[in-house]
Amino acid sequence: MIRIPLSAVAGCTAKVVVATAVMTATPAAAREGRAGGKLMLTNGVTTIEGSSGGGISTWALIAGNETVDGIGGSAHVSVILLPDYRWESHGAAIGFRDRLELSYARQNLDTRDVGAKLGIGRGYTLNQDVFGAKLRVAGDAVYGSAYLPQIAIGLQYKHNLDAPIIAAVGGRHDSGTDIYVAATKLLLRQSILLGTMVRYTKANQNGLLGFGGDRGANRTVQVESTIGYQISRQLVVGGEYRSKPDNLGFARENDWKTAYAAYAISKNLTATAAYVDLGSIATAERQRGAFLSLQTAF
Repeated sequence: MIRIPLSAVAGCTAKVVVATAVMTATPAAAREGRAGGKLMLTNGVTTIEGSSGGGISTWALIAGNETVDGIGGSAHVSVILLPDYRWESHGAAIGFRDRLELSYARQNLDTRDVGAKLGIGRGYTLNQDVFGAKLRVAGDAVYGSAYLPQIAIGLQYKHNLDAPIIAAVGGRHDSGTDIYVAATKLLLRQSILLGTMVRYTKANQNGLLGFGGDRGANRTVQVESTIGYQISRQLVVGGEYRSKPDNLGFARENDWKTAYAAYAISKNLTATAAYVDLGSIATAERQRGAFLSLQTAF
């Protein structure tokens, strides 16, 4: 196990980088990059953490519709409707020449009746900011060798805004950084998308219940995987799996599973619907429900 308390320094750095990216993404820069253009759906569906992926799992794809010739971007709003919670995420990402992705997402978890049972108040909402950076280091998800996927490395700095709650449930920290390596490949002839990702994390419920706990204080290796079938240029269906740490003694944490369908309404607008099974969340069992997301990209 490696203990890497990247701390607020990484968070501040990520904020500065994101702000710089936004400022440099001028209309002039966008015009210079308009010659590019990815195939539909090959920029992925923004995850609840703001990175490009499949909804809950991060992929090696870079945000935006632009290729190596330009600068693209995306914005999203997603909601997960569960029996005992309402999970919402919104944010934006910028992709630089299909090489570097910088992203931000705000996550909100409405605890509804569970909040009253936990003594924090009915409808108490947990909030978290996620700043991400992803770098494509090899391969191409669509073109090139069928045996070499697109490979990317990245990090996500997460800062929970409810430190007293984190301490009360046994979380060690109110912020943390996930480090990951992702590989994604679209087999055009077979219309099949494959992806896997290894995440080094100690986030409890994605960080909304803090980082580390009484059952485990250090990061552990978790695996995410996806498979999709492209029915047409505009429609892809598939499933995802995401393993999770289990650091808190007061409430166990389960792996996540989804079955999704993503439809490209146009080159700039994608709608996604999924059935999700998030298991047990903070003593509430069988949290199964619907994931809905709308993403715009340029």
